[in-house]
Amino acid sequence: MENTYITSEKYKKYMDINFEYYKIFYYVAKYGNITKAAAALGSNQPNVTRIMKLLESQLGCRLFIREARGVSLTEDGERLFSHVAIACDHLQSAQREICHQGFDGVGTVEIGATETALHLLLLDAMADFREKYPRIRIKIHNHTNLGIAGYLAKGRLDFAVITTPFQADRPFHQEKLMTFQEILVGGPHYAHLGREKTDLNTLKQFPWIGLGKGTATYEFYKDFFSQQQADIELDMEVATSDLMIPLIRGNLGIGFVPESLARPFLDQKQLVALDFGRAVPPRAIEIIYDRGRGKNAAADMFREYLKQR
Repeated sequence: MENTYITSEKYKKYMDINFEYYKIFYYVAKYGNITKAAAALGSNQPNVTRIMKLLESQLGCRLFIREARGVSLTEDGERLFSHVAIACDHLQSAQREICHQGFDGVGTVEIGATETALHLLLLDAMADFREKYPRIRIKIHNHTNLGIAGYLAKGRLDFAVITTPFQADRPFHQEKLMTFQEILVGGPHYAHLGREKTDLNTLKQFPWIGLGKGTATYEFYKDFFSQQQADIELDMEVATSDLMIPLIRGNLGIGFVPESLARPFLDQKQLVALDFGRAVPPRAIEIIYDRGRGKNAAADMFREYLKQR
């Protein structure tokens, strides 16, 4: 019968493992993707990969199998995860309990949000959160990414929810909440363009509608058009994303909008999707906050609620 006792040498080897490694292992196993785990941890893919290799080396077993779209657990990995998940869940519960000890469900949260983040995530999230905590007031400051960055730097916000591309400066921490896909659409007048593939340089003869200069969306598509070698300028600039679909539905031009917002109008044939032979890179909605800022229990609760949705 195999000896299952752990020798003192093995015990010391296991105890030398940095417990942070297990936290990282937990996120990689949870997401099944190293890049997503790194984003959730506020780290980067090479660092997470390096630590997982160290953990495998120190445990003397293989924990993950690389696959086309991420990673899956080996039998040893499954066994380890069953224990680590329990420990992480207990620690997170304890942290929430201690952080919110004495919290009476009253407070005010000041949030900066871009228009797209507001429509794709925050509106539904706020409605659900307010049902649970009706005495918490939520104040929304609606600006571009740059405007929000200024408010954060002045300490006027508890946190911000923005759309990429955006890179927060220190000491701010940035985490991905969700990704979304945008598609090119036109109104019923442009239905003939939806019947066949049309390249961007051909489409530039039509009027284009988009968010104006100073927005993340403007910079995103400026770079995208440049990469496609398409010289396209906006004919109509709008200040907020909620104006995009009504203008496009009114046949005033074509433009890129989030697919989830366009879908009801596509189904009703009030919009038509235009195929230009390229996939638009996915974008993300991210949360930004200062870990060193003074505690606001209400803001902490709403931030964690958003991260867990």
